[in-house]
Amino acid sequence: MSTRTPRHRRSRAAFAVGLPLALAAAGGLGYGLLGPGGSSHASAATAVPAWATQAADGFASVNALGQNGTYGGRGGEIVTVKTLADLEKYATADKPYIIVVAAAITMDPVGKEIKVQSDKTIIGAGTSGQIVGGGFFLGQGVHNVIIRNLTIRDAYQGVWNDKEHDYDGIQMDGAHHVWIDHNDIRHMADGLIDSRKDTTYLTVSWNRLGQENKAFGIGWTENTTADITIHHNWIRETEQRNPSTDNVAHAHLYNNYLVDEPGTTIKASYGNYARGRTNMLLENSYFQGLANPVIRDSTATLVQRGNVFSGTSGRNESGGTGGSWDPRSYYAYTPDKAADVPSVVKSGAGPRSSLGTTTKTAKAAATTLMVAKDGSGQYTSVQAAVNAVPANNPSRVVIAVKPGTYRETVKIPSNKPHVTIQGTGASRKDTVIVYNNASGTPKPDGSGTYGTGGSATVAVEADDFQARNLSITNDFDEAAHQDIAQQAVALRTASDKIFLDGVIVSGDQDTLLLDTASKDRLGRVYMTNSYVIGNVDFIFGRATAVIDKSVITLKKRWNGTSAGYVTAPSTAANRKGILIANSTVSGDVSDRTFYLGRPWHAGGDATLDPQTTVRNTSLSAAIKTTPWTDMSGFSWKDDRFAEYKNTGAGAGAASTDRPQLTDAQASGQEIGDWLGDWTPSAS
Repeated sequence: MSTRTPRHRRSRAAFAVGLPLALAAAGGLGYGLLGPGGSSHASAATAVPAWATQAADGFASVNALGQNGTYGGRGGEIVTVKTLADLEKYATADKPYIIVVAAAITMDPVGKEIKVQSDKTIIGAGTSGQIVGGGFFLGQGVHNVIIRNLTIRDAYQGVWNDKEHDYDGIQMDGAHHVWIDHNDIRHMADGLIDSRKDTTYLTVSWNRLGQENKAFGIGWTENTTADITIHHNWIRETEQRNPSTDNVAHAHLYNNYLVDEPGTTIKASYGNYARGRTNMLLENSYFQGLANPVIRDSTATLVQRGNVFSGTSGRNESGGTGGSWDPRSYYAYTPDKAADVPSVVKSGAGPRSSLGTTTKTAKAAATTLMVAKDGSGQYTSVQAAVNAVPANNPSRVVIAVKPGTYRETVKIPSNKPHVTIQGTGASRKDTVIVYNNASGTPKPDGSGTYGTGGSATVAVEADDFQARNLSITNDFDEAAHQDIAQQAVALRTASDKIFLDGVIVSGDQDTLLLDTASKDRLGRVYMTNSYVIGNVDFIFGRATAVIDKSVITLKKRWNGTSAGYVTAPSTAANRKGILIANSTVSGDVSDRTFYLGRPWHAGGDATLDPQTTVRNTSLSAAIKTTPWTDMSGFSWKDDRFAEYKNTGAGAGAASTDRPQLTDAQASGQEIGDWLGDWTPSAS
């Protein structure tokens, strides 16, 4: 067997203000711009739907082999197909396409596998996109392919464990950077998914796999080079290869739901299988009713953690000599709790009605404003596009911002709700809004200084605002301006229903100000899949705010020292404050130098009741063993600071200096308790 040499480029260049190299390759948080297109045989979309901008997570997001993540047909035409001829025409073309399958397309002859070429997205239109009696083939060197939201079914030829008909749902031979997501693949002749001949940088997520002898086979090679992520799949009514992984260098399986369905004639002979020299990490998955749920060869390495086994029997194995590895060295992820997997996966896997649909195309085109520094858009600055939004606009306006650095301040006034600012690049780092005002910076008109709130690069005063796939930065130079007040806000929100998805908010002191319009007004913020970077009180304010499934990066001070505070809530009494959940707190700073928070009684207001809860979050050794501290004469012990089931070197046991929620208390401090009747959703 050959030995593996590293081929990863774990990310593009590190973000200038401290985004960790090991986490910067979370391409699943990236977005891309798609242009309009047309065809004499297939109808063409004329706008950029949100689903068309999404990119892969897991190993498919890693930059390697000359490919920066997996974005499919980004940059190509969006075409809608209803016939086999049109599907094959666009899938086999030598240019990028977003191919929307809007009908049940029957393969002719049965078992036909369309030979998909590179730079393609093939996506079902809602639940109507179906491939009947065949599937797709990705050959040697084919890359950057997304197959999503399809039902691929019914090539079965009446023979269980068919040795004659090699009719797969999706077969890959030597491909790389492939994302297979939200499909329903069932009742084929040979297998549902085959990843063969060193296919690598593959992510398989949120699929339903069933009614087949062989679910998912990986290998057919003596090399140990493939890197594969498999998560949130519902595998049931399958007998074997659920999956089996042969000679896979890094196999990361998490949050999958494997069930041997009662009352059927199909019985699983085993669940997950590590073969050859595979090095597998299997975590937070749920195995129900299976015989031999986890098995491995003597030559494989298999590390288990956090899995649930309900009604299983037989072999359940781990071990090996290959050594452990951390997926976060390659990409960011936050697994769901294993106990929640059945409900999460059953409700979320398979085709979604919200994906691939084009019924809102005309509306989207009418309410999308394009910003581009090079003049190729309608506006050359973000603020100019905001200014063009009509006052009291009744519906969503998307400001699509092409890649570039926009050195400006942006303000969304209170009379312009329902605004989305979305970067159109492949990464959050491609579109940057940046400025360098600080609290002590003099205003140009001589009317004084900006103050903390006024220093914000982006200020949001309108309800129902969304931002995604971009960076918002304050690059004030503290070292050069030690003579003025140092607070320098990157993003200030002062309104309700703020949804921040896949963004980087970066600064030093007072990076992210989560405020409300007034002390008596509710202001809810939900941030997910994002990064916040800073050092002193860099998440602060009186909003009811959730930071979920994100990375909080601790940054050294201007003089190279390590000392800081993550949160400084100024919550009003009887309101929720700041909740950090399912996230990671880390950075290139010294051990035991950062507090998780301190109470900010703004203006000395003793009626405030600041709150920070940090739960189910990984804390690095940078966090102090006594993680809360006083501020401006107010004791943190008089306010609301607590943790719950945090992990990592910075976590600690309950004490008078480190309050921990009980299970009963934690049940009242869930994300839903913060957001109330609001369910954030991209629009």
